[in-house]
Amino acid sequence: MAEFKVDHGQMPDWGRADLPAPPPINFKNILAVVGPGTIALSMSIGSGEWLMGPGLSALYGPTILWITTVAVILQVIFNMECARYVLYTGETCFSGYMRCRPGPKFWGWVWAILGFLHVGWPGWAGAGAASLFAGFVGHLPGAPDKAGLMAFTYLCFGLVVLALLWGGTVQRGLERVSTFIVLWIAFFLIVFNLIFVDAATWWKVFKGFFAFGYIPKGVDILLLGAFAAYSGAGGIGNIFTASWMRDKGYGMGSLVGAIPSVVGGKEIKLSKIGIIFDPSKGSNMTNWKNWWKYLWWDQGVVFGGGCILGMYLCVLIAVAIIPAGMKITGMAAGAYQAEYMAKFWAPLWFLCLFTGFWILWGTQLAVMDGFVRTVTDIIWSSTEKPHVWKSGSKIVYYLALLIFVAWGCIAINLAAPMLLIMIGANMAGFIFIVGAIQQLVVNNTMLPKEVRPPLWKNIGMVCIAIFYGFFMLALVGKQTGWWSLV
Repeated sequence: MAEFKVDHGQMPDWGRADLPAPPPINFKNILAVVGPGTIALSMSIGSGEWLMGPGLSALYGPTILWITTVAVILQVIFNMECARYVLYTGETCFSGYMRCRPGPKFWGWVWAILGFLHVGWPGWAGAGAASLFAGFVGHLPGAPDKAGLMAFTYLCFGLVVLALLWGGTVQRGLERVSTFIVLWIAFFLIVFNLIFVDAATWWKVFKGFFAFGYIPKGVDILLLGAFAAYSGAGGIGNIFTASWMRDKGYGMGSLVGAIPSVVGGKEIKLSKIGIIFDPSKGSNMTNWKNWWKYLWWDQGVVFGGGCILGMYLCVLIAVAIIPAGMKITGMAAGAYQAEYMAKFWAPLWFLCLFTGFWILWGTQLAVMDGFVRTVTDIIWSSTEKPHVWKSGSKIVYYLALLIFVAWGCIAINLAAPMLLIMIGANMAGFIFIVGAIQQLVVNNTMLPKEVRPPLWKNIGMVCIAIFYGFFMLALVGKQTGWWSLV
């Protein structure tokens, strides 16, 4: 029989193998297989849910939350289309992008630069440090506290690095930390809201998720665009999610290996090129459909449902305890929540700020791993030299991590944490536009017809580019004066 052939673009052809069958669908196996969605959820709660959602809702009311509804639905579609390529090839999406013309060198540099412009600003470590500092000293950090706050910032940044050194594979360690963070956040927010928030506020905030099209007059377009991007994982973070699926062993990812941790990591061979299957052969398509059931659990239920629930619970607190119309931005959102919570019960001051620290620290952890992983995958797939090194993928990963940490220690001092986060958030919107278009091309040209996306998902990818393009145009229009959204 002739070898199954597909268009492999500007990089070498894939290997060939049958698609491994996923575990039988049951509750125990669902808990074992899901995980990338948990990491992405931990990352998404950090800025949109904890900082931007409460700040905008306190100022303009919860009717702004329709943006979250649209953003999360579109991001679930985006994540699944990124996962489609990973499940079929065992490669990350960045390898798929590098297969496009003009080739891997061009697209490797483009995506490395885009990723850096998005998450190369460690604002989450600084914001998390401010929460932790306030929790311990009993007041928000001011000018006299600069040295102490910087010490806390470096401590938080260092703990992120430490967390990435353990866990067998990097993805597994990250998943464990993210699961703990998500469970603690959910417990804290649910308990507080059930005890202190009245039913009328629950209903008022719930309706805000369906107030489609409402845009407040005079709204800060920079903040609104950031909110739209970070109402989920945000830009490059969504593409990271598919890379974690590869290391988790989704689909053909189980045949290509993973990036091992420095401490406790077994030697794992990570393939340079992915492996694909023939859809007409054996039980491959049956296994493909069963993998998608797990994907719906991981992305539709854990990530998508978790993003909506996280935003709901965070905004509930803000609407319930912060006076309507109060202007709060950045860390002030978490600070005001802690201040007003303490009026109900004094220990809530520390618990709220400690929770804020976990939320923001977890986001920094996920984005640091995600960006370093991006650089590693780009180098690993497009160059030859690392493949002759012993533990080559591990060396590339941790060398890239070392460089990122060195830069991060400098960037922490460049601007306020919230400004760093806002810069990245609006870059995320641009990445959605580029990523949606390129993923649409890759999935519809390089994958065989049997596993290509259905029409409704292709339409969804176009909608992503339009949705985030709208906010980018609004921002550019405001800055240049040629168009004003409000």
